Amino acid sequence: MAHALIVIDMQNDFCPGGALAVAGGDQIVAPINDMMRDYDAVVLTQDWHPADHSSFAENHRDAQPFSVTQMPYGPQVLWPRHCVIGSEGADFHSGLRLDRADLVIRKGFRRQIDSYSAFFENDHETTTGLAGYLRDRGLTDLTLVGLAHDFCVAWSAIDAARLGFAVRVVESATRAIDLNGSRDQARTQMRQAGVVLA
Repeated sequence: MAHALIVIDMQNDFCPGGALAVAGGDQIVAPINDMMRDYDAVVLTQDWHPADHSSFAENHRDAQPFSVTQMPYGPQVLWPRHCVIGSEGADFHSGLRLDRADLVIRKGFRRQIDSYSAFFENDHETTTGLAGYLRDRGLTDLTLVGLAHDFCVAWSAIDAARLGFAVRVVESATRAIDLNGSRDQARTQMRQAGVVLA
């Protein structure tokens, strides 16, 4: 079975100094680079938001970052402005090996809907096209790493498992936001979906 490494959102805004920094996010760049040589394919995902994106707290009157609002597709955390299309914050971390990537999936570019998962936007219906790409290439086993463990990595892993892929998350090559216990909750949800936490 062909095995793909899915590298989630290793971007400047999620690393120390960025607009939505995950503690220690830059520490996993080198381990991820080392892992790339062991896989049949490498896919990178990239958060890619317009400046007026509906998930940004500043685009909601009197809203505070990390508060939760209700969207047509369900609850939505309102984030600090991050990964704006074409910005330095949206760029991949400068240490990440881009030459090994077979595909880059950009997500979150539709203004009215956020997209944590590499496979679906947050309505759980609008696809990114990644599943079709992987299936067409015969890539059935997936390993996920990157940022952040408890949001985009977890949502991607759960969706991949539900789509029938064999999925594992290498936790040492992730870092978490851990918003109100979200890391432990994500671990429980991933295990329940059949994701292996390595």
